[in-house]
Formats: sequence, structure tokens, C-alpha cells
Amino acid sequence: MPRPRRSQVSLEDTPMYHCCSRVSRRALLLGDDKFTGRNYDHRRGWVESQLLKLAGVFAIDVAAYAVMSNHLHVVLSVDIYESNSWAEREVVEHWHQIFMGTEITQKFAKGEVIESHEIERLKHSIAQYRSRLSDISWFMRALNEPIARMANKEDNCTGRFWEGRFKSQALLDEAAVLACMAYVDLNPIRAKMANTPEQSDHTSIQLRIKSALNGKQPIKLMPFIGNERLNQAKGINLALKEYLELVDETGRIIRDDKRGAVSSDAEKVLARLNISSENWIKITSDFGKIFHGPVGTLQELTCYCEHLEKRRRHFSSCCQYFQAS
Repeated sequence: MPRPRRSQVSLEDTPMYHCCSRVSRRALLLGDDKFTGRNYDHRRGWVESQLLKLAGVFAIDVAAYAVMSNHLHVVLSVDIYESNSWAEREVVEHWHQIFMGTEITQKFAKGEVIESHEIERLKHSIAQYRSRLSDISWFMRALNEPIARMANKEDNCTGRFWEGRFKSQALLDEAAVLACMAYVDLNPIRAKMANTPEQSDHTSIQLRIKSALNGKQPIKLMPFIGNERLNQAKGINLALKEYLELVDETGRIIRDDKRGAVSSDAEKVLARLNISSENWIKITSDFGKIFHGPVGTLQELTCYCEHLEKRRRHFSSCCQYFQAS
């Protein structure tokens, strides 16, 4: 039985979550459909474009994504502090970029006079929007629903395009986040859709590489900010160069489908994360098969379960991968 979303999300423990949505019928996001003879490559572009648009609307950062043939992976970081810092007008302006809002919020956004009897409803709407703009379920809804409407219109049909529920996993520590990001970024290589990360279309790794060639980082993606320090900016505690090299080396091993060793520089990164190279390759190759719930060390999993008042630490056996051999 599917677990309620509120029993899977604990922002007290982590703002980072891995989400996956799959199509529910014989529909494709890319490639040639042998039954109809039609090509659906352009639909991956729809998903990527909408995803990056939402990154600038919600108080939720996109750390990694991969748009595959019949499913989507995305690693998200919820920033409730950002949404709480927005002025009331900012909240409404953000919401109206995606949804219509109400007649009262439309008036408020245009600077028109709000009658005294409308103020309470306006404040209620703003509080509701503020909450939703830092809610993963609303983010995924704003991502999936427009794509479903466009696909149904193109296919001249009605009904579900995506499965009713998206899968979400809490990523409880830095090692879990980076391992999941690498797994997501390497999806096209494992699926033999691409030979190298830079050839992996509609992925965050390709976007990061293109920007890195110009000495930049993508504006719409959560940045890499180097090692943890005082008064640091929001981002991922690793140098971008280190991550790109680690993903590239891991991709070569996975693509060649044989045992391989990462470089000494990559070993240093894995040592900081307290993951052996063998476990790293296993995780980034089989993340979806190994983990079916929260991901992290046993200590982090224990805290997560306590905060959500879970009586049992399900999936605790998987924690063994987040320790050096």
C-alpha cells in the first residue's frame, strides 16, 4: 500500500529528495514508437523546459535530473526559508507564473484596491500559496500536469499520462545526495542511450558540462560551492570539477560493464564521503534496486524514523553501503 507523502517527508532531517515519475500507458517521452511510427523526442524537451521554469518559481532547487524514455528522475532541495522570506506580493507573483490564482489575488498583483471584506481571504490565499511553493507534491503537480495535457492533446486522447503517484525518497546526508545525483546523471549511460555524460541529452550533467566549458554554472540548477565553510552560500558542498570528474570516471566503468578503479583524486572525494569505491560503483549502478525508502547512514535513518514516529527502521540493511569497507 502506498505510504502517505507526509510520512515520507521530514524537512527537519533533510531538505533533499529524489523523485521519480513514470508514464502510465504505452506512451513515450522520446524515440520512435514501433506501433504508431511516430517520434516523441520533443516531449523530453517539454519536461526539461517546464522543470527548469519551475526552479525559478518554487522555493525548491533542482540539483539533478534526467528525462528518460518513459520516466523522469529529479533531485530536489526544499528551501522553506526562502519562501518564508518572500513579501506577500512576491508570493502572489510567483504563484501566478504557474496558476491563475483567484480574482482577489489577481487584483492584489495588479495593485488594485482590496476591499476590507476581501482582506481575510487574500491573506488566507497568500499563506496557502507560500506553503505550496515549498511543497514537493505541488512542484511535481506543476511539472507533470501541463506535460500530460500537451501529450494527450497531441495523442488526441484523454486519461492518465503519468502514474497517479510519484515516488519520493529522502536523502539523509551528503553522501546519499551525491550518490543519488550521480545515479540520476548516469541514467542515460546505464540505459545505453549515450556513451558519455556530455552526450546525455535532457540531463543536468549535460547542462552543467556545457556551462562549465564557459567557466560558469547553470543558473537554474543548485550550484556546487566547494567544501563546507562558515557563512557559505546555498549549494552542494563539493567542487564542481570534483563532481564532474567523479561522474565521468564512474560512467566509464558503468558503460564498459566491467570492474574498474577510480583515480586517486576521486578516491579522496569518496573518502571524505566515507564510501568505498566499490560501494560507490554499486550504488550509482543499482540505486533504484537497492533503495526503496530513505537513503543515508544508520544514524541518520534512526533520527529520520524517530521524527516521523516510525516504530521500525525499514530499509536499515541498505545503510551498509554508506560506510568505507
